[in-house]
Amino acid sequence: MVAYIIRRLLMLPIVLLGVSILVFSLLSVLSPYERLSFYVDENLLSHIDSDEDWDVLIERFGLDQPMPLQYARWLKNVLSGNLGYSTVARMPLSRAIAKYFPASVELALLSVIPVLLVGIRMGFFSAERVGTVADHTMRGVAIIGWSLPSFVAGLLLLLLFYGLLPWFPPGRVSVGFIPLTRSADFIRYTNMMSVDALLNGEWRLFIDSLRHLVLPIVTMSYLSWALLMRVARSALLNELHQDYVTTARAKGLRERDVRRHARRNSLISVTTISGMMVAGLLTGVVITETIFNLPGLGRLMAEGSLALDAVTVVGTAMLNGAILVVANLVVDILYTFLDPRIRLG
Repeated sequence: MVAYIIRRLLMLPIVLLGVSILVFSLLSVLSPYERLSFYVDENLLSHIDSDEDWDVLIERFGLDQPMPLQYARWLKNVLSGNLGYSTVARMPLSRAIAKYFPASVELALLSVIPVLLVGIRMGFFSAERVGTVADHTMRGVAIIGWSLPSFVAGLLLLLLFYGLLPWFPPGRVSVGFIPLTRSADFIRYTNMMSVDALLNGEWRLFIDSLRHLVLPIVTMSYLSWALLMRVARSALLNELHQDYVTTARAKGLRERDVRRHARRNSLISVTTISGMMVAGLLTGVVITETIFNLPGLGRLMAEGSLALDAVTVVGTAMLNGAILVVANLVVDILYTFLDPRIRLG
């Protein structure tokens, strides 16, 4: 197992390098003038007075050189944390990611438990009662959730629980708490509002921040439950029809123990979906964050795309790619604990 994990870890930099090459290859369609935004900031741009100044900058940053040399310079900047200047955020992209990413992490951390535990449990519950009223009800819930677009679910929840019943407002905090969050006495330890509220001893702010996260969590959870339930149900049904289950039952093993073994073996496919789902939460849920006015990574990506901000789009794409690659590595490692027979080269 240790050798397998080491091999997977050694492959990680190679995969990340491939992601960077793929992302940079997309930049080759841009002109040198457009790629300057990856190297200059707003202050430098304000001092450009003529076309000659543009040409000087292009030569200065090597944008007239062959693409392999440009890639090497760009990768060096990325590794040093210089991702360019985000025009939509009006700050260097590295600072923008540090500002927006914690909101997505906070939402993902609070969503992962209801998403995974409830979705998987619903799938197993349905599979163990296949053909019953409970099974048909669960499948109906999954079909509705899978076919319901996230923006429709989010808008319906906002209409009900904010428009009609003002219980769960959008945004991160209520207007009355904004002066507190911007005061010098409020220390931003993590930029995750609920965590920082606890660390600052502000219990009312903590409750308020959780109240603002209820609807986004419900929206993502319901849509995720639909997928996880279908996968978990199919995986467990497949295991319950395997020969080892028939043999265990023939030997008199209790049905509860038989199902326990079958559940463990069915977690392989469920783990794959769960890992990618958690990675998707971390990379920012564009529609959910936009509907509920959450300043997360997904919203930054949406604003960058609408404004044709290449720096923001490319930088967030690189971050998303890295998160997905790491999530895939974690899933591969989890496979070895769920099924020790798995040994990939």
